[in-house]
Amino acid sequence: MLIARRAALLTLALPAHAPAQPGWAPTRPVQLVAGFAPGGGSDVIARTIAEAAAPLYPVPLVVVNRPGAGGALAAEQVSRAAPDGHTLLLAGGSESTSVPAHRDVPYDPKTGFTPVIRLTRHGQFIVAKARGGRFTDMRQVIEAAKARPEAISHASAGVGTLSHSIFLLLGRAAGVEMLHVPFTGGGPSLQAVVAGQVDVSVAAPEEMRGLVDGGELRVLAVASPERLPAYPDAPTLRELGWNVLAENMKGWVGPPGLMPEITTFHHDRMKQAIATPTWQRFLERAGEADGYADGRSFQAAMDTLLDSIRAALGRG
Repeated sequence: MLIARRAALLTLALPAHAPAQPGWAPTRPVQLVAGFAPGGGSDVIARTIAEAAAPLYPVPLVVVNRPGAGGALAAEQVSRAAPDGHTLLLAGGSESTSVPAHRDVPYDPKTGFTPVIRLTRHGQFIVAKARGGRFTDMRQVIEAAKARPEAISHASAGVGTLSHSIFLLLGRAAGVEMLHVPFTGGGPSLQAVVAGQVDVSVAAPEEMRGLVDGGELRVLAVASPERLPAYPDAPTLRELGWNVLAENMKGWVGPPGLMPEITTFHHDRMKQAIATPTWQRFLERAGEADGYADGRSFQAAMDTLLDSIRAALGRG
């Protein structure tokens, strides 16, 4: 397998002996569109699953980065693409569950795509500065926010992103108001916490792991239904008394009108890919849980989170 990476593209060439498959099959490279810049969590997921799935496809898989507007630019592009099976979007995050709750977007997140498969669901952790930081647990943050409204600051990866919305959900559940400080991505927001410029932030496992292991960040809580194995000491917001559930999901969707045989082709090969050592090593390294769901269940999970964020914003 040859992996050629140039700028925003990753082309994965297949072995010459890749088996032919009956029924529909792509006849030219499949574009896998990611709505965030190279090097971020979405990009890493897209490239890793593309590498794992490449031997199962008769054509190359090409990861195309289309960053901007919290992933909405990429979502708009794919929503308008031909439903011929040669373009998929890495969806399930801000562009699907959060940005459309904050503002109008040129696509319908519930009906504007054909869901194919969910690959991951990973916890969204609330973190604070460890060395010299003022907070050692989540209750301290909420108590401070109640005592001085908008005096406690929280960072996010941008206005309307899931990391922004989680604090809106938490503020509604806990009855507090915090000061929102948006950044251009998860990395800069965490550096701001480490530097003491903001009090807390939301972090994905692959973004925070090095800073947590290095003693720079302290994990206070997670917005998942249950504690996660990689961070067993991090309580859920629900067990602390605030019913906030918001996991960042990633999976493939296609343009609207994708034929069932095309959807099945991609689903089946991606499902095989998540069982490969390449993908399993990635999950273990990132501390992420197996997030597989079929297309119907994936769409339902995205819709549920979107509805909860809309309700928190009074746009339900």
